[in-house]
Amino acid sequence: MMKHIKTGFKILVVIAILTPPLWLGREKKRPVVVAKKSDMGTASYYADKFEGRKTASGEVFDNDSMTAAHNTLPLGTLVKVTNLSNGRSVIVKITDRLHATNSRIIDLTQTAARELGFLTRGLARVRVERV
Repeated sequence: MMKHIKTGFKILVVIAILTPPLWLGREKKRPVVVAKKSDMGTASYYADKFEGRKTASGEVFDNDSMTAAHNTLPLGTLVKVTNLSNGRSVIVKITDRLHATNSRIIDLTQTAARELGFLTRGLARVRVERV
């Protein structure tokens, strides 16, 4: 009987050595902030100095495209941006992130800003909706 206990103990020791601890391999999960379906705030547009630079998504920035920067929506998300003062809307793809200290909700290309009618003013009050 003692022989079986020793054998059983040896098996348990081997299992304990080969089994990784429960915490091993677990990454600390960071909360993902997902924007609401619709949000309102101030929009601006990119300066020319960003032309040709890589965006957060890895795409090359082109001010003639219909893209935008947003801090919480996943990269690649399509959004409808509506200028609240004139009702004009465009659909843009999120390809970049805003600077963390930026208080605006979206930064558009100059082409998108022109379509929305605020290129000369520089800023506009907009609604941003996921498509």
